[in-house]
Amino acid sequence: MKAHRIIQFGIFFGLTSIFLGAFGAHALKEALSQNSLESFQTGIRYQMYHAFLLLLMGFFKNRFKDTYFKIAAYCCIIGVLLFSGSIYLLSTKTISQLSVSFLGPVTPFGGLLLIVTWICLFLGLKKS
Repeated sequence: MKAHRIIQFGIFFGLTSIFLGAFGAHALKEALSQNSLESFQTGIRYQMYHAFLLLLMGFFKNRFKDTYFKIAAYCCIIGVLLFSGSIYLLSTKTISQLSVSFLGPVTPFGGLLLIVTWICLFLGLKKS
């Protein structure tokens, strides 16, 4: 994956996390339980952390061994989509009335991909 594509994902994830954060703070505050709102905010936090990571990865791509870097980039992008995306859907299911309970196992799998991201970055930097 090319550096500019990784930076684009970082920008997109950063932008959408700001939007979703504002939406959660204003529109969802009254509609969700405290527990659901906290879960929603966890998804936002992790999305923003990894948006910053993707930006850094894009800017410093040449410092990492390519194979590990590619795996890290894909795991990060897919991990954010699965982890944060499933949290957003699960925490808002009471107001969306969507049947999304099947997403319960998706959240930890997305989290595992985020962990693999960091491991690949460590290994890639170490082997460079």
